[in-house]
Amino acid sequence: MTQTTPSGLSAGAGATDQAGHATNANLPVLLIGALGVVYGDIGTSPLYAFREALHATGGNPSEREVLGLLSLIIWALTIVVTIKYVTFVLRADNKGEGGTLSLMTLASNAFAKRPAWILGLGIVGGALFLGDAIITPAISVLSAVEGLEVVEPRLTPWVVPITVVILVGLFMVQRLGTARVSTVFGPVMAAWFIILGLTGLLHIADAPQVLLALNPLYGIQFLFTHSHISVVVLGAVFLAVTGAEALYVDLGHFGRRPIIVAWLCLVFPALLLNYFGQGAFVLSHPKTVTNPFFQMQPDWALLPMVGLATVATVIASQAVISGAYSLVRQAMHLNLLPRLEVRHTSEEVAGQIFMPQVNFLLLICVVVLVIGFRSSSALSAAYGIAVTGEMLVTAVLLFIVMWRLWKWNLVAALAIIVPLFIIDLAFFLANAAKFPQGGWVPAVVATVVASMMFIWIVGRRRLTEKTRRDEVPLEFLVENLSKKKPTTVPGTAVFLTSDIEGAPTALLHSLKHYKVLHEHNVILTVMTSDRPRVADEDKIRIDAYNDLFYRVVVTFGYIETPNIPKALALARKLGWKFDIMSTSFFLSRRSLKPSPKGGMPLWFDRIFIALARNATDATEYFHIPTGRVVEIGTQVVI
Repeated sequence: MTQTTPSGLSAGAGATDQAGHATNANLPVLLIGALGVVYGDIGTSPLYAFREALHATGGNPSEREVLGLLSLIIWALTIVVTIKYVTFVLRADNKGEGGTLSLMTLASNAFAKRPAWILGLGIVGGALFLGDAIITPAISVLSAVEGLEVVEPRLTPWVVPITVVILVGLFMVQRLGTARVSTVFGPVMAAWFIILGLTGLLHIADAPQVLLALNPLYGIQFLFTHSHISVVVLGAVFLAVTGAEALYVDLGHFGRRPIIVAWLCLVFPALLLNYFGQGAFVLSHPKTVTNPFFQMQPDWALLPMVGLATVATVIASQAVISGAYSLVRQAMHLNLLPRLEVRHTSEEVAGQIFMPQVNFLLLICVVVLVIGFRSSSALSAAYGIAVTGEMLVTAVLLFIVMWRLWKWNLVAALAIIVPLFIIDLAFFLANAAKFPQGGWVPAVVATVVASMMFIWIVGRRRLTEKTRRDEVPLEFLVENLSKKKPTTVPGTAVFLTSDIEGAPTALLHSLKHYKVLHEHNVILTVMTSDRPRVADEDKIRIDAYNDLFYRVVVTFGYIETPNIPKALALARKLGWKFDIMSTSFFLSRRSLKPSPKGGMPLWFDRIFIALARNATDATEYFHIPTGRVVEIGTQVVI
């Protein structure tokens, strides 16, 4: 067998141009973009975080209690976001890409044999993110529309219907893509953060003593003197840092430098000023404050602020929805989920995608949450478990990367991770206490998603083993056909298979029924790299068995869209004359049947079969022209 291109992937293959993200020329553009995408979620937390912390004290808090709550929020933002994510987590990029699955891949690469428990952590983290993705749009938009209650109390019955209409509209326009509207996301969020800072700054003068909350002792003292409500308060305080994971998830879109500069120069100061302003307003208006964010606005600015807050929360929701699309696509390419339909909404930006099935499920879940909980205060009980769980997963995987991949001293890695892990664990336990009040919602969603991933992984493994037992070794078949060559017909036949060693089922059935071969027969296998992108020169490998048969392995990065015709066009550079109009693609369509003797419960098999049936057709998924496809059906009992 003659190898015509180098096998394997080079060390630099697929690396994103992260350095290019941070160049001085495009830094301002990326800064604005980061404001609109990365910081939408955490930027809308002032709408409800401090309010819920106040409610946790039972109302009418004393000055020392207000300072204690502010101190907890300020230091939560400082430690969780600035120290953990900005300083350490953002450094753990996988060729420029971030997110739970990227971190899982990095941690796996630190071991010679990839441990199953790291895969399990990645699955749990990804599932928790999707659990969070259904709550963020609901609580964000609902909290903004609730500003109408401050403008006119008689509008209270309309809050839920208006919220539902806004959310339905948001999910309906997803199919149009975010390319056009994203250009205004950044400027709107920039204006939002500037106004947050200014409104807070104006009210600090009402009670300058709020600046004492910079002393962390006020927060620590509050927890010790209010031990009976400390768990509830920590659950509310954590609302201020929800959205921190977005800094890491969107790393590949903007790079480290714009995200860090935007946080330190605008977002962090604006959030601090606004929380200080809310605290000062509470101290200067005792016993009358129920919603400090809106109540501290002047009367003339109240209605415009409600409108701006609503737009900001829609933008925050958009960021989470897009993140859900990206995560599901990564999971598909890593074979953690079945193939789902992916539509590209931009010809220029590959990352802008729309996934109809994911969009529909998110819409249903979000609307049910809004109608079921009816207020952001009630919904806040459901918020936190998924995010804190994901943060715990991130801390564990980051420790593995620090110790095994970055070769840090074990003591130094533990000295950094252990305090951060303890803080994350405290927030997780505090949010876990809200499980009966609504915390079960993201936990159930995450459990369902993780279970589907587990069933899909195990089911695919069993199906592969079953298929291999029934297949003929490819080299054995090629050797026999070279000795006794059947009738050949003009053209090229491409047989898709996931098994590199076995002969494709479609090839065996074609020989059995038609008893002919094409002049050129390509055994094509599509693989997914553990890198986000694979360079063109490393994307395709061609091995020649003889004049009749070729083995072609195409490797895509796990965030790339598999496009077989485009990949095969690269083969022209290697001397292979590929003409799509004289090529037929042979695919085997397997009809799966459950078996009581398969070793797994029937319900397990039925769920796997249901997932397989709802998977996107391989023709569409790999962008193969439908007029060039021949499908051969087979039945497989699993």
